[in-house]
Amino acid sequence: MAPLCPLLLALALVAIPGVRGACPAAADLKNPDGTRTCAKVYDKSDPYYENCCQGAELSIEPGTDLPFLPSDWRNVISSLVVAPRCELTVWSRRGKGGKSHKFTAGVYPRLEEYRRGILGHWSNAIASIYCRCY
Repeated sequence: MAPLCPLLLALALVAIPGVRGACPAAADLKNPDGTRTCAKVYDKSDPYYENCCQGAELSIEPGTDLPFLPSDWRNVISSLVVAPRCELTVWSRRGKGGKSHKFTAGVYPRLEEYRRGILGHWSNAIASIYCRCY
């Protein structure tokens, strides 16, 4: 039984980073006409991954630069997905002020898990965005 424990622990640790819950896969981010979408952001996350990426959804096209997010999206983003070969830069204050963070291609179901400074996190803290694809 003892040799089995390290194996089970290793399998559990490998499985955790791939958790994406209800979030779409990064490679699936496309518009209905087949054109590329840079990222999608959501206003709901949850301690349970299967309940993340729910609620209102905002699609962000490549090259989108929003130093002032619309008021109904400012400081409410709690889950996001970034398409392959794209990068989403976010700021904690309007006008691209405050702390910043770059999210590369992937699924981020719980922004509470990404630190913003010593005491904060990125959930409900995004006020400006810029999305680019290469």
